[in-house]
Order: sequence, then C-alpha cells, then structure tokens
Amino acid sequence: MMQVTETVKQLIIINIIFFVGTIFLGGPAIEYLALHFPAGPDFKVWQPLTYMFMHGGIMHILFNMLALAMFGSLLEYMWGTKKFLFFYFSCGVGAAAFHLGIDYILYQDVMGTLTQAGFNKADIIALASQDKYNPEWMEYITERQYFNFLHALNGTMLGASGVMYGVMVAFACLFPNNDIRLLFIPIPIKAKYFLPGMLCLDLYLGLKGQSFFGGRWSDGVAHFAHLGGALIGFIMMWNWSKGNFNHNRWN
Repeated sequence: MMQVTETVKQLIIINIIFFVGTIFLGGPAIEYLALHFPAGPDFKVWQPLTYMFMHGGIMHILFNMLALAMFGSLLEYMWGTKKFLFFYFSCGVGAAAFHLGIDYILYQDVMGTLTQAGFNKADIIALASQDKYNPEWMEYITERQYFNFLHALNGTMLGASGVMYGVMVAFACLFPNNDIRLLFIPIPIKAKYFLPGMLCLDLYLGLKGQSFFGGRWSDGVAHFAHLGGALIGFIMMWNWSKGNFNHNRWN
C-alpha cells in the first residue's frame, strides 16, 4: 500500500473532526450538516457539501476512510491535488443530487396525488414533518406510498460513501486488473469484477427496499447515493479519457 498523500490525509482528518464533533453535539450537528430534503424544514444550502463529512458510526467512517486512503491516495498521486479534489467533490455532490432526485420522485408521487385531490400542500408538509397524517389521505394513496413519502421528506443522508464509490470507479477504470482485498472476503477480486458486483448489489438492495419493505432506506443505507457517486465518477473518467479506456487492461 502506497503512502497516504497529503490532501487525502487532510480529508481524513477533517472527517474525523466532524465525526468527533457529531458525538458531542449529537442531534444539532445532524440537523445542520447532514443532507435533508429541500422541501423539509431542516434543509440548509450547505448540506450537499457538509453531509459527506458526516458519518453515522465507527464502522461507517472506518470503511470510508480506509477506501479513501487506499484508492484516493493513488488518484491524487496521479492527478495532483486540484484535479483530485474536483473529482472528489463532484462525486459527492452528484451522489447527493441522485439521492434527492429519487426522493423527489417518491415525494411528488404522493404530493401530486393529494394536492390534486384538494388537500393543501402546506398542511400536508406540516403534518408529515411530524410523522403524522390525515386519515382522509389514505383514500387516495397507499400506506407504502406514504411511508416512502415520509422517508423522502424527513430522512437524512450522511457519509462519504457516495464519494468513495466514485473514487473506486476511477480506480477500476484505471487499474481494472488490480486485485482488491477485503477483510470479510478471503480471496482477492479484480477491480473490474468487484465494482460492477458492488453496484449491482446496491441497485438490487435499493429497489428491494422500495418495493418490498415500503421504504428505500429500510436497511439504513442510501444505496442510490452510492450509485449516483459511481455514475458521476464514471462519467468524469469517460470524459477525461474521451471514452478511450485502455482496452488491453480489461483483457
């Protein structure tokens, strides 16, 4: 493993500072810094940036920072600080946008139906923000729809996982035949197999959460944010390479 580069080291330190601060501040820190839905009462304009420095637990931050050290250092070494930071924050904002886009679809599905039925939008948000509802709404929407609506309106997202998916996609594009070794998988897996497998798993779990359990984040993981970060990472890599990845590397 190569030495951790300077910018990656600073990003890790910032993430640790935010994590420790969250432990002491608790709810107020999450309210101001984690990502909330724009139509909700707790959304702030800085949250699409600050959310990626927040983490929900020791394992959450540990895995993300290990991925940042392992893959991010190599990218910074190859690209330099400015290009790496541009890529890093682009993946983070892209993950937030993808996450909020899915939330908007779930939100609008219910809001559009209820407002067309004659209910007041402000009243709907006021009740839903308190996890309450008007029983008359259930004549027009299902319980599952409303559960998804609540998760979209009141849910929060935090963590650098979406960024890390973008970083890992960049690594897989540049070094598809390099082995990735994980603590919980005893055998090495080539990057060109590992990343597609992870993305397929996230897509499956994200759709399963919505379809079978009534809420996309039933397992507490923002799977579509992972996919968003990976998508932005791939688009940027494709653009920078003009779509001409070295095909010999993929053989």
